[in-house]
Amino acid sequence: MFYYLFDYLNQLFDIPGFGIFKYLSFRSSISAITALAIAFYIGPKIIKHLQNLQVGETIREEGPQTHKQKAGTPTMGGLIILLAIIVPVLLWSDITSSYILLALFGLILLGSVGFIDDYLKVIKKYPKGLIARYKLLGQVIVGLVVGLSVYYLPEFAEYNTQTTLPFFKNLNWDFEYLYIPVVIFIVTATSNAVNLTDGLDGLAMGTITFVMLALAIMSYVSGNIIWSDYLNIVYLPGSGELTVFIAAIIGAGLGFLWFNFYPAQVFMGDTGSLALGGVFGIIAILIKKELLLPLLGGIFFVETLSVILQRVYFKYTKKRFGEGKRIFKMSPIHHHFELVGWAEPKIVMRFYIITIILVIISLASFKIR
Repeated sequence: MFYYLFDYLNQLFDIPGFGIFKYLSFRSSISAITALAIAFYIGPKIIKHLQNLQVGETIREEGPQTHKQKAGTPTMGGLIILLAIIVPVLLWSDITSSYILLALFGLILLGSVGFIDDYLKVIKKYPKGLIARYKLLGQVIVGLVVGLSVYYLPEFAEYNTQTTLPFFKNLNWDFEYLYIPVVIFIVTATSNAVNLTDGLDGLAMGTITFVMLALAIMSYVSGNIIWSDYLNIVYLPGSGELTVFIAAIIGAGLGFLWFNFYPAQVFMGDTGSLALGGVFGIIAILIKKELLLPLLGGIFFVETLSVILQRVYFKYTKKRFGEGKRIFKMSPIHHHFELVGWAEPKIVMRFYIITIILVIISLASFKIR
């Protein structure tokens, strides 16, 4: 809204300095600051309200014993994240942009699915929350809408079903008729991957914040004709607007971490993790960096892989030998490290370091080709 207001006033009265609101770099910066301020302001209020409602986390009996002390910590803190992202995006971005509308749609719908899941678990006391197939349905709907939009909207026409191959120069991969199923899979996979990673104080939020820093740079250069030409990557007109959206995620993430880092005052719950994970996948899809996801989101990828390997190996050994065996002491893998004696902050910080390394490698892929 402010984006249009200041642009209108500048055109009408030619007010010195108002032209700055046209620049992505300025709007992205102020979007991040706005998101951070909102998170700091509403965070304590929402946490207190959740405490009054006794909306506390229920700790699984089969989980690490050290987590039992976290029982009762307010969850559904994803509301802080969502509000701190949505408001700056509406204020400072071009909300007519298809890139912004698709990312905002995914954030809101998946956040709503996560909210229903959290509500059923902590308010209605349903042990499993929202039935898995309904949760999956929400993720599939988001993936389908994003896939169809990119496939048919004219602004995506030049590279609609294509993606760039990391570390290869002037080489794209065309998914052709498999594109929409691939998009659905990516949105579902990233949404669930971040959800699985959200098991330690600050782990998922900190990791996604680092990842978003890389995506902000990628979005900016992809939407800039000079930088995209210099880096020899596909030029995607309008994709730079996503930088404002991503900046809001970074600001909201830093604000939420203030309350979420060890020892956490609040958990994001599925309200935050499903939304952030889905948006991670959507942004990668929109800027044609789908194949970078396993590298850029390496922590999320390994967390998910550890769960899959654990379950497959357990079922295989149970069928083969009559007794199920495990690869890890517990999955996702962050719980394995807890059970071998690593302190929770140590695990989180080391996962942060790994994420930073993966972010640097992902950004280096623009030149190492």
